[in-house]
Amino acid sequence: MTRPGKIIAIHLSYASRADQRGRRPAAPSYFFKPASSVGVSGGTVERPVGTELLAFEGEIALVIGTPARRVALADAWEHVAAVTASNDLGLYDLRANDKGSNVRSKGGDGYTPLGPELIDARAVDPAALRVRAWVNGELRQDDTTAGLIFPLAQLVADLSQHFTLETGDVILTGTPAGSSVIVPGDVVEIEVDAPDAPGAPTSGRLVTTVTQGEMPFDPEVGSLPAVDDLQRTEAWGSREEAGLAAPEPALSPALRAKLREAPTAGLSAQLRKRGHHGCFVDGVAANIPGVKVVGTARTLRFVPFREDLFASHGGGYNAQKRVFDTVGEGEVIVIEARGDATSGTLGDVMALRAQTLGAAGVVTDGGVRDYDAVAALGFPVFSQGAHPSVLGRRHVPWEVDVTIACGGATVQPGDIVVGDGDGVIVIPPALAEEVADAAIAQEHEDAWVAEQVAAGHPVDGLFPMNAEWRARYEARS
Repeated sequence: MTRPGKIIAIHLSYASRADQRGRRPAAPSYFFKPASSVGVSGGTVERPVGTELLAFEGEIALVIGTPARRVALADAWEHVAAVTASNDLGLYDLRANDKGSNVRSKGGDGYTPLGPELIDARAVDPAALRVRAWVNGELRQDDTTAGLIFPLAQLVADLSQHFTLETGDVILTGTPAGSSVIVPGDVVEIEVDAPDAPGAPTSGRLVTTVTQGEMPFDPEVGSLPAVDDLQRTEAWGSREEAGLAAPEPALSPALRAKLREAPTAGLSAQLRKRGHHGCFVDGVAANIPGVKVVGTARTLRFVPFREDLFASHGGGYNAQKRVFDTVGEGEVIVIEARGDATSGTLGDVMALRAQTLGAAGVVTDGGVRDYDAVAALGFPVFSQGAHPSVLGRRHVPWEVDVTIACGGATVQPGDIVVGDGDGVIVIPPALAEEVADAAIAQEHEDAWVAEQVAAGHPVDGLFPMNAEWRARYEARS
Protein backbone atom coordinates (compact mmCIF):
# COMPACT_ATOMS: atom_id res chain seq x y z
CA MET A 1 0.00 0.00 0.00
CA THR A 2 1.07 3.60 -0.58
CA ARG A 3 1.78 5.99 2.29
CA PRO A 4 -1.55 7.31 3.66
CA GLY A 5 -2.41 10.99 3.64
CA LYS A 6 -3.84 10.81 7.17
CA ILE A 7 -3.54 8.34 10.04
CA ILE A 8 -6.21 8.72 12.72
CA ALA A 9 -6.04 6.64 15.89
CA ILE A 10 -8.59 6.16 18.65
CA HIS A 11 -7.66 6.38 22.32
CA LEU A 12 -9.88 3.67 23.90
CA SER A 13 -12.18 1.36 22.00
CA TYR A 14 -12.06 -2.17 23.48
CA ALA A 15 -13.98 -3.00 26.65
CA SER A 16 -11.08 -5.12 27.91
CA ARG A 17 -8.65 -2.20 27.63
CA ALA A 18 -11.11 0.28 29.12
CA ASP A 19 -11.73 -2.00 32.08
CA GLN A 20 -7.97 -2.37 32.55
CA ARG A 21 -7.63 1.41 32.60
CA GLY A 22 -10.64 1.85 34.90
CA ARG A 23 -12.42 4.28 32.61
CA ARG A 24 -14.83 3.73 29.76
CA PRO A 25 -15.50 6.59 27.33
CA ALA A 26 -19.05 7.59 26.38
CA ALA A 27 -17.89 8.51 22.85
CA PRO A 28 -14.75 7.85 20.80
CA SER A 29 -11.85 10.30 20.91
CA TYR A 30 -8.91 10.46 18.53
CA PHE A 31 -5.42 11.67 17.74
CA PHE A 32 -3.39 11.99 14.53
CA LYS A 33 -0.18 10.18 13.66
CA PRO A 34 2.20 11.47 10.98
CA ALA A 35 2.53 9.59 7.70
CA SER A 36 6.27 9.38 8.37
CA SER A 37 5.51 6.98 11.24
CA VAL A 38 4.46 4.24 8.80
CA GLY A 39 6.62 1.13 8.78
CA VAL A 40 6.54 -2.23 6.99
CA SER A 41 6.70 -5.82 8.12
CA GLY A 42 10.24 -6.93 8.84
CA GLY A 43 11.29 -3.44 9.86
CA THR A 44 12.71 -2.08 13.11
CA VAL A 45 11.61 0.49 15.62
CA GLU A 46 14.02 2.42 17.82
CA ARG A 47 13.72 2.92 21.56
CA PRO A 48 15.40 6.30 22.11
CA VAL A 49 18.29 6.86 24.51
CA GLY A 50 17.09 7.70 28.02
CA THR A 51 13.68 6.03 27.70
CA GLU A 52 12.21 2.88 29.19
CA LEU A 53 8.54 2.66 28.28
CA LEU A 54 8.15 1.78 24.60
CA ALA A 55 4.91 -0.20 24.30
CA PHE A 56 3.32 -2.20 21.49
CA GLU A 57 -0.39 -2.11 20.65
CA GLY A 58 -1.83 -4.66 18.24
CA GLU A 59 -4.67 -3.09 16.25
CA ILE A 60 -6.94 -3.47 13.25
CA ALA A 61 -6.27 -0.80 10.64
CA LEU A 62 -8.99 0.36 8.23
CA VAL A 63 -7.92 1.61 4.82
CA ILE A 64 -10.36 4.05 3.25
CA GLY A 65 -11.41 3.24 -0.30
CA THR A 66 -13.85 5.90 -1.49
CA PRO A 67 -13.85 9.37 0.12
CA ALA A 68 -16.25 9.74 3.05
CA ARG A 69 -17.79 13.01 4.18
CA ARG A 70 -20.81 13.09 6.49
CA VAL A 71 -21.73 9.50 5.75
CA ALA A 72 -24.48 7.72 7.65
CA LEU A 73 -23.61 4.89 10.00
CA ALA A 74 -25.47 2.41 7.78
CA ASP A 75 -23.33 3.40 4.79
CA ALA A 76 -19.97 3.89 6.51
CA TRP A 77 -18.49 0.41 5.94
CA GLU A 78 -18.95 0.83 2.20
CA HIS A 79 -16.18 3.44 2.29
CA VAL A 80 -13.64 0.97 3.74
CA ALA A 81 -11.58 -0.79 1.07
CA ALA A 82 -9.46 -3.06 3.26
CA VAL A 83 -8.39 -4.03 6.74
CA THR A 84 -4.93 -5.04 7.88
CA ALA A 85 -2.72 -5.36 10.94
CA SER A 86 -1.07 -2.41 12.64
CA ASN A 87 1.15 -1.79 15.63
CA ASP A 88 0.33 1.55 17.24
CA LEU A 89 3.64 1.87 19.07
CA GLY A 90 3.95 4.49 21.78
CA LEU A 91 6.65 5.93 24.03
CA TYR A 92 5.12 6.61 27.44
CA ASP A 93 8.22 8.54 28.50
CA LEU A 94 6.95 11.44 26.32
CA ARG A 95 3.25 11.00 27.00
CA ALA A 96 2.84 13.55 29.78
CA ASN A 97 4.65 16.21 27.75
CA ASP A 98 2.22 15.74 24.85
CA LYS A 99 -0.86 16.45 27.02
CA GLY A 100 -3.06 14.06 25.06
CA SER A 101 -1.95 14.97 21.53
CA ASN A 102 0.50 12.03 21.33
CA VAL A 103 2.55 13.98 18.75
CA ARG A 104 5.92 12.83 20.10
CA SER A 105 4.88 9.80 22.13
CA LYS A 106 3.17 8.14 19.15
CA GLY A 107 4.71 9.91 16.14
CA GLY A 108 8.22 8.47 15.95
CA ASP A 109 9.65 7.05 12.75
CA GLY A 110 8.39 3.50 12.31
CA TYR A 111 5.80 3.84 15.09
CA THR A 112 2.96 2.70 12.77
CA PRO A 113 3.91 -0.54 11.04
CA LEU A 114 1.13 -1.75 8.71
CA GLY A 115 0.49 -4.96 6.76
CA PRO A 116 1.84 -7.13 5.40
CA GLU A 117 -1.30 -8.07 3.40
CA LEU A 118 -4.64 -6.32 2.86
CA ILE A 119 -7.95 -8.07 3.54
CA ASP A 120 -10.83 -7.04 1.29
CA ALA A 121 -13.39 -5.31 3.51
CA ARG A 122 -16.22 -6.70 1.32
CA ALA A 123 -15.17 -10.25 2.21
CA VAL A 124 -15.46 -9.94 6.00
CA ASP A 125 -17.95 -9.06 8.71
CA PRO A 126 -16.57 -6.03 10.61
CA ALA A 127 -18.11 -7.44 13.79
CA ALA A 128 -16.20 -10.73 13.44
CA LEU A 129 -12.55 -9.72 13.02
CA ARG A 130 -9.79 -10.89 15.32
CA VAL A 131 -6.54 -9.21 16.35
CA ARG A 132 -3.65 -11.03 18.03
CA ALA A 133 -0.18 -9.98 19.13
CA TRP A 134 2.90 -12.01 20.04
CA VAL A 135 6.13 -10.87 21.71
CA ASN A 136 9.06 -13.21 21.16
CA GLY A 137 6.58 -15.92 20.17
CA GLU A 138 4.38 -15.57 23.27
CA LEU A 139 0.73 -14.64 22.68
CA ARG A 140 0.07 -11.36 24.49
CA GLN A 141 -3.18 -10.05 22.94
CA ASP A 142 -6.18 -11.94 21.60
CA ASP A 143 -9.53 -10.21 21.11
CA THR A 144 -12.24 -9.72 18.53
CA THR A 145 -14.31 -6.81 17.30
CA ALA A 146 -17.19 -8.25 19.33
CA GLY A 147 -15.37 -6.69 22.28
CA LEU A 148 -15.40 -3.16 20.85
CA ILE A 149 -17.19 -0.36 22.66
CA PHE A 150 -17.62 1.45 19.34
CA PRO A 151 -18.24 -0.59 16.16
CA LEU A 152 -15.74 -0.09 13.34
CA ALA A 153 -18.31 1.55 11.06
CA GLN A 154 -19.11 4.09 13.78
CA LEU A 155 -15.53 5.36 13.71
CA VAL A 156 -15.79 6.01 9.97
CA ALA A 157 -19.14 7.74 10.29
CA ASP A 158 -18.02 9.82 13.26
CA LEU A 159 -14.77 11.02 11.71
CA SER A 160 -16.54 11.85 8.45
CA GLN A 161 -18.67 14.34 10.36
CA HIS A 162 -15.58 16.47 10.92
CA PHE A 163 -13.42 16.12 7.82
CA THR A 164 -13.18 14.18 4.59
CA LEU A 165 -11.69 10.73 4.84
CA GLU A 166 -9.74 10.36 1.60
CA THR A 167 -8.72 7.33 -0.38
CA GLY A 168 -5.77 5.65 1.31
CA ASP A 169 -6.33 7.25 4.73
CA VAL A 170 -5.86 4.84 7.65
CA ILE A 171 -7.89 4.55 10.85
CA LEU A 172 -6.24 2.69 13.74
CA THR A 173 -9.15 1.23 15.68
CA GLY A 174 -7.68 0.75 19.14
CA THR A 175 -6.01 -2.02 21.07
CA PRO A 176 -7.43 -4.60 23.50
CA ALA A 177 -5.98 -5.49 26.89
CA GLY A 178 -2.52 -7.02 26.89
CA SER A 179 -0.45 -4.17 25.49
CA SER A 180 2.78 -3.84 27.40
CA VAL A 181 6.40 -2.66 27.36
CA ILE A 182 8.95 -4.00 24.88
CA VAL A 183 12.73 -3.68 25.00
CA PRO A 184 15.59 -3.78 22.48
CA GLY A 185 15.85 -7.23 20.96
CA ASP A 186 12.14 -8.02 21.31
CA VAL A 187 10.25 -9.14 18.21
CA VAL A 188 6.58 -8.17 18.00
CA GLU A 189 4.14 -9.86 15.61
CA ILE A 190 0.59 -8.65 14.93
CA GLU A 191 -2.03 -10.51 12.88
CA VAL A 192 -5.58 -9.58 11.91
CA ASP A 193 -7.86 -12.25 10.49
CA ALA A 194 -11.48 -13.25 9.97
CA PRO A 195 -11.49 -16.87 11.14
CA ASP A 196 -15.19 -17.43 10.40
CA ALA A 197 -15.19 -15.93 6.91
CA PRO A 198 -14.82 -18.11 3.78
CA GLY A 199 -11.15 -18.88 3.34
CA ALA A 200 -10.32 -17.33 6.76
CA PRO A 201 -8.60 -14.27 5.22
CA THR A 202 -5.60 -12.95 7.12
CA SER A 203 -3.22 -10.02 7.04
CA GLY A 204 -0.31 -12.32 7.73
CA ARG A 205 2.00 -11.50 10.59
CA LEU A 206 3.31 -7.96 10.84
CA VAL A 207 6.83 -8.30 12.28
CA THR A 208 8.74 -5.50 14.03
CA THR A 209 12.04 -5.75 15.92
CA VAL A 210 12.99 -3.29 18.65
CA THR A 211 16.45 -1.71 18.51
CA GLN A 212 18.32 0.59 20.88
CA GLY A 213 18.75 4.18 19.75
CA GLU A 214 22.04 6.03 20.08
CA MET A 215 21.13 9.74 19.76
CA PRO A 216 19.92 11.42 22.97
CA PHE A 217 17.28 14.15 23.02
CA ASP A 218 18.64 17.72 23.11
CA PRO A 219 17.44 19.60 26.23
CA GLU A 220 18.18 22.92 24.51
CA VAL A 221 15.40 22.45 21.96
CA GLY A 222 12.65 20.54 23.73
CA SER A 223 11.39 18.67 26.78
CA LEU A 224 13.12 15.51 27.91
CA PRO A 225 11.58 12.10 28.60
CA ALA A 226 10.09 11.71 32.07
CA VAL A 227 8.20 8.86 33.70
CA ASP A 228 6.32 8.30 36.93
CA ASP A 229 4.50 5.37 38.46
CA LEU A 230 1.26 6.22 36.64
CA GLN A 231 2.99 6.08 33.26
CA ARG A 232 4.77 2.86 34.23
CA THR A 233 1.47 1.31 35.32
CA GLU A 234 -0.33 2.26 32.11
CA ALA A 235 2.57 1.25 29.85
CA TRP A 236 2.98 -2.17 31.45
CA GLY A 237 -0.75 -2.69 31.98
CA SER A 238 -0.72 -2.96 35.79
CA ARG A 239 1.36 -2.02 38.82
CA GLU A 240 2.28 -5.67 39.28
CA GLU A 241 3.59 -6.02 35.72
CA ALA A 242 5.56 -2.80 36.19
CA GLY A 243 7.21 -4.21 39.32
CA LEU A 244 5.66 -1.56 41.56
CA ALA A 245 4.54 -2.20 45.10
CA ALA A 246 0.82 -2.09 45.73
CA PRO A 247 -0.22 1.45 46.66
CA GLU A 248 -0.93 2.22 50.28
CA PRO A 249 -4.69 2.13 50.82
CA ALA A 250 -6.28 5.53 51.35
CA LEU A 251 -8.05 3.98 54.31
CA SER A 252 -5.83 1.58 56.23
CA PRO A 253 -7.42 -1.22 58.26
CA ALA A 254 -6.33 0.51 61.47
CA LEU A 255 -7.91 3.83 60.48
CA ARG A 256 -11.04 2.10 59.25
CA ALA A 257 -11.37 0.42 62.66
CA LYS A 258 -11.01 3.79 64.42
CA LEU A 259 -13.66 5.36 62.23
CA ARG A 260 -16.01 2.47 62.91
CA GLU A 261 -15.50 3.01 66.63
CA ALA A 262 -16.01 6.77 66.52
CA PRO A 263 -19.64 7.98 66.15
CA THR A 264 -20.45 10.47 63.41
CA ALA A 265 -21.59 12.95 66.05
CA GLY A 266 -18.13 12.89 67.63
CA LEU A 267 -16.34 13.01 64.29
CA SER A 268 -18.42 15.98 63.12
CA ALA A 269 -17.70 17.80 66.38
CA GLN A 270 -13.98 17.37 65.81
CA LEU A 271 -14.31 18.58 62.24
CA ARG A 272 -16.15 21.68 63.42
CA LYS A 273 -13.37 22.40 65.92
CA ARG A 274 -11.00 22.43 62.95
CA GLY A 275 -13.14 24.81 60.95
CA HIS A 276 -14.97 22.29 58.78
CA HIS A 277 -18.69 23.02 58.88
CA GLY A 278 -19.80 21.66 55.51
CA CYS A 279 -19.23 17.99 56.21
CA PHE A 280 -22.87 16.89 56.56
CA VAL A 281 -24.83 14.97 53.93
CA ASP A 282 -28.25 16.25 54.90
CA GLY A 283 -31.56 14.46 54.54
CA VAL A 284 -30.38 10.86 54.28
CA ALA A 285 -31.03 7.92 56.58
CA ALA A 286 -29.93 4.28 56.70
CA ASN A 287 -32.03 1.54 55.16
CA ILE A 288 -31.00 -0.86 57.95
CA PRO A 289 -31.35 0.26 61.60
CA GLY A 290 -28.05 0.28 63.45
CA VAL A 291 -25.88 -0.10 60.35
CA LYS A 292 -22.63 1.82 59.99
CA VAL A 293 -20.73 2.55 56.80
CA VAL A 294 -17.07 3.57 56.48
CA GLY A 295 -15.24 3.86 53.19
CA THR A 296 -13.63 5.99 50.52
CA ALA A 297 -15.87 7.75 48.04
CA ARG A 298 -16.54 6.78 44.43
CA THR A 299 -18.74 9.47 42.96
CA LEU A 300 -21.61 9.41 40.47
CA ARG A 301 -23.37 12.50 39.18
CA PHE A 302 -26.89 12.63 37.76
CA VAL A 303 -28.19 15.65 35.85
CA PRO A 304 -31.89 16.57 35.48
CA PHE A 305 -33.82 14.46 33.00
CA ARG A 306 -33.90 15.65 29.39
CA GLU A 307 -35.14 13.44 26.59
CA ASP A 308 -32.25 13.88 24.18
CA LEU A 309 -29.61 13.56 26.89
CA PHE A 310 -31.19 10.43 28.30
CA ALA A 311 -31.24 8.98 24.78
CA SER A 312 -27.48 9.59 24.45
CA HIS A 313 -26.36 8.86 28.03
CA GLY A 314 -29.09 6.83 29.71
CA GLY A 315 -28.82 3.54 27.88
CA GLY A 316 -26.06 1.05 27.28
CA TYR A 317 -23.07 0.99 29.58
CA ASN A 318 -23.94 4.32 31.15
CA ALA A 319 -22.28 6.14 34.03
CA GLN A 320 -24.44 4.45 36.67
CA LYS A 321 -23.58 0.98 35.41
CA ARG A 322 -19.90 1.83 35.09
CA VAL A 323 -19.48 2.92 38.70
CA PHE A 324 -21.50 0.00 40.09
CA ASP A 325 -19.50 -2.38 37.90
CA THR A 326 -16.08 -1.05 38.94
CA VAL A 327 -16.49 -0.08 42.59
CA GLY A 328 -13.67 -1.42 44.73
CA GLU A 329 -13.62 -3.24 48.01
CA GLY A 330 -14.32 -0.89 50.91
CA GLU A 331 -15.49 1.98 48.69
CA VAL A 332 -18.73 3.90 49.11
CA ILE A 333 -20.66 4.98 46.02
CA VAL A 334 -21.86 8.53 46.61
CA ILE A 335 -24.57 9.77 44.25
CA GLU A 336 -25.53 13.34 43.46
CA ALA A 337 -29.25 13.35 42.67
CA ARG A 338 -29.84 17.02 43.56
CA GLY A 339 -31.94 16.02 46.57
CA ASP A 340 -34.69 14.72 44.28
CA ALA A 341 -36.23 11.70 45.96
CA THR A 342 -39.02 11.26 43.39
CA SER A 343 -37.09 8.66 41.41
CA GLY A 344 -34.91 5.70 42.21
CA THR A 345 -31.16 6.16 41.84
CA LEU A 346 -30.38 2.47 42.34
CA GLY A 347 -32.26 -0.77 42.83
CA ASP A 348 -31.64 -4.30 44.02
CA VAL A 349 -29.57 -5.42 41.00
CA MET A 350 -27.14 -2.49 41.29
CA ALA A 351 -26.94 -2.94 45.06
CA LEU A 352 -26.21 -6.64 44.63
CA ARG A 353 -23.44 -5.89 42.11
CA ALA A 354 -21.79 -3.40 44.48
CA GLN A 355 -22.12 -5.80 47.41
CA THR A 356 -20.60 -8.63 45.37
CA LEU A 357 -17.58 -6.45 44.57
CA GLY A 358 -17.06 -5.68 48.27
CA ALA A 359 -18.34 -2.10 48.34
CA ALA A 360 -18.93 -0.69 51.81
CA GLY A 361 -22.26 0.91 50.87
CA VAL A 362 -24.06 3.62 48.94
CA VAL A 363 -25.01 7.17 49.88
CA THR A 364 -27.52 8.98 47.67
CA ASP A 365 -29.50 12.16 48.19
CA GLY A 366 -32.20 10.64 45.94
CA GLY A 367 -34.55 7.69 46.26
CA VAL A 368 -34.07 3.93 46.16
CA ARG A 369 -36.11 1.40 44.17
CA ASP A 370 -36.70 -2.11 45.50
CA TYR A 371 -36.09 -0.64 48.94
CA ASP A 372 -37.05 -3.74 50.95
CA ALA A 373 -35.12 -6.05 48.62
CA VAL A 374 -31.99 -3.89 48.97
CA ALA A 375 -32.34 -3.91 52.76
CA ALA A 376 -32.80 -7.69 52.70
CA LEU A 377 -29.38 -7.99 51.08
CA GLY A 378 -27.88 -6.53 54.24
CA PHE A 379 -26.20 -3.89 52.09
CA PRO A 380 -25.98 -0.43 53.72
CA VAL A 381 -27.66 2.34 51.73
CA PHE A 382 -28.24 5.85 53.03
CA SER A 383 -30.91 7.68 51.04
CA GLN A 384 -33.97 9.91 51.21
CA GLY A 385 -36.15 6.82 51.22
CA ALA A 386 -38.06 4.57 48.89
CA HIS A 387 -39.49 5.42 45.48
CA PRO A 388 -40.81 2.93 42.90
CA SER A 389 -39.94 4.79 39.71
CA VAL A 390 -37.05 4.06 37.38
CA LEU A 391 -33.99 6.28 36.99
CA GLY A 392 -35.15 7.98 33.79
CA ARG A 393 -38.13 9.68 35.40
CA ARG A 394 -35.95 12.43 36.86
CA HIS A 395 -32.29 11.75 36.14
CA VAL A 396 -29.69 11.24 33.44
CA PRO A 397 -26.57 9.30 34.58
CA TRP A 398 -23.86 11.72 33.52
CA GLU A 399 -20.35 11.17 34.87
CA VAL A 400 -18.30 9.30 37.45
CA ASP A 401 -15.30 10.04 39.65
CA VAL A 402 -15.76 13.81 39.67
CA THR A 403 -16.40 16.30 42.46
CA ILE A 404 -20.12 16.25 43.29
CA ALA A 405 -22.63 17.73 45.74
CA CYS A 406 -24.62 15.21 47.77
CA GLY A 407 -27.10 16.38 50.37
CA GLY A 408 -25.46 19.79 50.49
CA ALA A 409 -21.95 18.39 51.03
CA THR A 410 -19.13 18.56 48.52
CA VAL A 411 -17.69 15.07 47.92
CA GLN A 412 -14.54 14.30 45.98
CA PRO A 413 -13.34 10.88 44.86
CA GLY A 414 -11.24 9.43 47.68
CA ASP A 415 -12.90 11.44 50.45
CA ILE A 416 -13.71 9.39 53.53
CA VAL A 417 -17.40 8.77 54.14
CA VAL A 418 -18.79 7.71 57.52
CA GLY A 419 -22.46 7.07 58.23
CA ASP A 420 -24.48 5.76 61.17
CA GLY A 421 -27.83 6.37 62.83
CA ASP A 422 -27.09 10.08 63.18
CA GLY A 423 -26.41 10.55 59.49
CA VAL A 424 -23.52 10.75 57.04
CA ILE A 425 -20.44 12.96 57.10
CA VAL A 426 -17.57 13.52 54.67
CA ILE A 427 -14.00 13.76 56.00
CA PRO A 428 -11.02 15.11 54.03
CA PRO A 429 -8.50 12.24 53.99
CA ALA A 430 -5.69 14.38 55.44
CA LEU A 431 -7.76 14.99 58.61
CA ALA A 432 -9.19 11.51 59.08
CA GLU A 433 -6.60 10.08 61.48
CA GLU A 434 -6.53 13.22 63.60
CA VAL A 435 -10.29 13.58 63.96
CA ALA A 436 -10.75 9.85 64.56
CA ASP A 437 -8.26 9.85 67.42
CA ALA A 438 -9.79 12.99 68.89
CA ALA A 439 -13.34 11.68 68.56
CA ILE A 440 -12.47 8.39 70.26
CA ALA A 441 -10.74 10.25 73.10
CA GLN A 442 -13.81 12.46 73.48
CA GLU A 443 -16.06 9.42 73.43
CA HIS A 444 -14.12 7.87 76.32
CA GLU A 445 -14.36 11.14 78.21
CA ASP A 446 -18.10 11.39 77.59
CA ALA A 447 -18.58 7.80 78.77
CA TRP A 448 -16.86 8.67 82.07
CA VAL A 449 -19.01 11.78 82.44
CA ALA A 450 -22.11 9.65 81.86
CA GLU A 451 -20.99 7.33 84.67
CA GLN A 452 -20.77 10.32 87.04
CA VAL A 453 -24.21 11.57 86.05
CA ALA A 454 -25.62 8.07 86.56
CA ALA A 455 -24.05 8.13 90.03
CA GLY A 456 -26.12 11.22 90.89
CA HIS A 457 -23.77 14.14 90.14
CA PRO A 458 -25.30 17.27 88.53
CA VAL A 459 -24.20 18.20 85.03
CA ASP A 460 -23.25 21.75 86.04
CA GLY A 461 -19.45 21.84 86.05
CA LEU A 462 -19.28 18.25 84.89
CA PHE A 463 -20.50 18.62 81.32
CA PRO A 464 -18.40 20.24 80.09
CA MET A 465 -15.87 19.55 82.81
CA ASN A 466 -14.51 22.39 84.92
CA ALA A 467 -10.99 22.31 86.36
CA GLU A 468 -12.02 20.24 89.38
CA TRP A 469 -13.76 17.58 87.37
CA ARG A 470 -10.99 17.62 84.76
CA ALA A 471 -8.46 16.88 87.51
CA ARG A 472 -10.58 13.97 88.71
CA TYR A 473 -10.82 12.64 85.16
CA GLU A 474 -7.07 12.90 84.61
CA ALA A 475 -6.41 11.18 87.93
CA ARG A 476 -8.71 8.23 87.25
CA SER A 477 -7.05 4.82 87.39
